[in-house]
Amino acid sequence: MSIFKNLPAAPIAEKKPVSDTHHGITRTDDYAWFRADNWQAMFKDPSLLDPAIRTHLEAENAYMEAAMGDTKPLQEKLFEEMKGRIKQDDSSVPVNDGPYAYGTLFVTGGEQPHYFRTPRDGGEKHILLDGDKEAEGKDYFRLGGLDQSTDHNRGIWSYDDKGSEYFTLRIRDLATGEDLTDVIENTGGGGAWAPDGKSFFYTLQDENHRPSKVFHHIIGEPQSADRLVYEEKDPGFFMGVGASVLDDFIFIDIHDHETSEYRLLSTKDLLAEPKVVAEREEGIEYSMAEGGDVFFILTNDGDAKDFRIMEAPITAPGKESWKEVVPHEPGRLILSVDAYARHLIWLERRDGLPRIIIRDRQSGEEHSIAFAEEAYSLGLHGAAEYDTDVIRFSYSSMTTPSQLFDYNMVTRERTLLKTQEVPSGHNPDDYVTRRVMATSHDGALVPVSLLYRKDTPLDGSAPCLLYGYGAYGITIPASFSTNNLSLADRGFVYAIAHIRGGKEKGFEWYETGKMEHKQNTFKDFIAAADYLVQEGFTAYAGIIAEGGSAGGMLMGAIANMAPEKFAGIIAAVPFVDVLTTMLDDTLPLTPPEWPEWGNPLESEEEYQWIAAYSPYDNVAAKPYPPILAISGLTDPRVTYWEPTKWVAKLREKTVGSAPILLKTNMAAGHGGKSGRFQRLEEIAFEYAFALKVANKTAI
Repeated sequence: MSIFKNLPAAPIAEKKPVSDTHHGITRTDDYAWFRADNWQAMFKDPSLLDPAIRTHLEAENAYMEAAMGDTKPLQEKLFEEMKGRIKQDDSSVPVNDGPYAYGTLFVTGGEQPHYFRTPRDGGEKHILLDGDKEAEGKDYFRLGGLDQSTDHNRGIWSYDDKGSEYFTLRIRDLATGEDLTDVIENTGGGGAWAPDGKSFFYTLQDENHRPSKVFHHIIGEPQSADRLVYEEKDPGFFMGVGASVLDDFIFIDIHDHETSEYRLLSTKDLLAEPKVVAEREEGIEYSMAEGGDVFFILTNDGDAKDFRIMEAPITAPGKESWKEVVPHEPGRLILSVDAYARHLIWLERRDGLPRIIIRDRQSGEEHSIAFAEEAYSLGLHGAAEYDTDVIRFSYSSMTTPSQLFDYNMVTRERTLLKTQEVPSGHNPDDYVTRRVMATSHDGALVPVSLLYRKDTPLDGSAPCLLYGYGAYGITIPASFSTNNLSLADRGFVYAIAHIRGGKEKGFEWYETGKMEHKQNTFKDFIAAADYLVQEGFTAYAGIIAEGGSAGGMLMGAIANMAPEKFAGIIAAVPFVDVLTTMLDDTLPLTPPEWPEWGNPLESEEEYQWIAAYSPYDNVAAKPYPPILAISGLTDPRVTYWEPTKWVAKLREKTVGSAPILLKTNMAAGHGGKSGRFQRLEEIAFEYAFALKVANKTAI
């Protein structure tokens, strides 16, 4: 392709055919050797990577650098723009909790958050944890948070310094800033304090990176002495542990993507066996919030596809005691519920837009918090304390910087606490945000959120970055992003396709984008591209598609299905070798993912579903557009070998001349680099690729 000039020869991966047979169907994989046999050990110590694999990844990085070398000045310009829109010495608005208020801040030039507290009524900030100091000398460092004990004397903090998402827990004396001798390795990150502040509960990751056990740790004891509280034998379930807002219970949350189970441990008897609330039933989900003498339970039980809210006494929380307090309403998806002394609040979504509902627990009177823009994002932050009338929420749109409000649930007064500062300047009136509907192949209307400058011509000449995800019921909000302005200011239309597989239009929108219906996700995205072309927002020759993780699967699928409709594709940590991964039950996420994609080990029908779209399996002789794949060496979610194999096969099969690029972060995992400005460098790189493909690289 003419925009990529004077490229050296691309790396050619060696073929070492490996075959497998399932349900009488044999596949041969020429590039299976990229999967390191010692991947579990390598995630903890990347130096153990097979030298042949490392040599190939480094050759791919060198080729990528050659292809993108001429964009270095543009990358630097984009990075400075993005950095200039971030308030470097930013600080959160502290959250009241007992005698203190807790928050985070960044310092000028710093990459990591600093955790602080102040006296509740204001006063000097006391730094509890300096993330920049803890990250010194480390190529990768990610904090998992800081959780204060009920008596505010100590805090659990965690970190991952390899990108592998194995977190180490430490205990800090919050008065002195010194860590105790306790070191807890290989955890899921974070812990749940017992009320006396002398012990806590945590999840341990096993060798296949699954949080399969909950332990109770007594401060001062070695990790080897920790008591096993619960072990989840089914490898298909995730597990988390947390404490109730009143510190009465430890919650053990066990779930996959469609089924859940809670076990409760009363903090009055920490040595007791946790008790099941409602036995797991396939397809039944529930979650719990403590409300004094009752639990409020958000569930889809009873054919409540878009969820309803029940209550049960804390003395008898089993399903036989559940009574409905907020009924199921088709098309009104209830996303979360919180309980406070006098109010019940929940976040719901109707017609693709969120709103917060507040109910007076005594009178039953309800009112809502909503906004008038065509597309916006609403975040419910709630409160750290139970006995309160004030909660916190945030609001933004694609043109409006984030605003943080305190809201009095009795007086209904909103207090603006903070508006996101854009130091380099931002005028919302220079931009337009819209919500349009694209008609998919079966008549479904796919919401598409748009951002562009008012002076952008809508005659098909504008390039477009079209973003999509479409999996796990995750909704991509139409929220403010300072980074997207760098594309809009260069004449791009920035678009988010709210495709099936998410829950933008209710639970059914998710259901009809998974399992046997997965191809709706891909067809919806292509329909969004078609709509944007038909309506003059862009042209096929100007659309750069972008997606990451499961959205990277989307990128691989649309590259195979309609390569002619995209000028370029950015696939970040792309889940593209779906069939092979779902056949490998030793991988961290495979058993928990079967309810999302299907189980090809057990079912020939489900094998065929996946085989029909799995991007790696469907690469064919066709002219692919320029593709940029990005991966992380220690990524436990989408393993580095998936994009590596995909790029090798694409390069082998394509009949076009467009380059296929692979960038592997050799010191990072699923989320890329860990620092806030390091992350901007990666976004600047991705946007430079999009601008290069659009032939808009002028500084």
